[in-house]
Amino acid sequence: MDHVIAETQTAPSINSEELDRLVAEADKAKLKAYAPYSKFRVGAALLSSDGMIYPGANVENSSYGLTVCAERCAVFHAASCGARSFRAIVITTDISESTVYPCGACRQVMSEFGNFDVYCLRANGQISRTTLNDLIPYAFSPSDLSKGQGMAEEEEEE
Repeated sequence: MDHVIAETQTAPSINSEELDRLVAEADKAKLKAYAPYSKFRVGAALLSSDGMIYPGANVENSSYGLTVCAERCAVFHAASCGARSFRAIVITTDISESTVYPCGACRQVMSEFGNFDVYCLRANGQISRTTLNDLIPYAFSPSDLSKGQGMAEEEEEE
């Protein structure tokens, strides 16, 4: 993991062999991206707690709002296969000049499944590591759904 720039204080949740496997899978997924409009290819590889890897690539649409990012594609792939717990995700692009992090929608979707390491790979091989909690510290979570239950009934009584 010599090429990893740690941006968080927590210890990595994966070893260098697992990281290498995830990088390879994310790079393969990136090659399958459907990005005819932006030409901005993104690949992701999500590692579940049981060691399975779920790849994803961005899929654009001429109606831009219907585009799906690689990170969400990987999460939806994993969830549709029954995975619910994750250790790490690697995200790769063709950009070398700066680190590209997941968008807000992807951060929110990933936070549904807890906190895990997020590795963002630059095209020059440099990797930034952070955690999902560092990327979205105040995520709306499943526990928030129960906080407001019953409010409508109370308001009706007034």
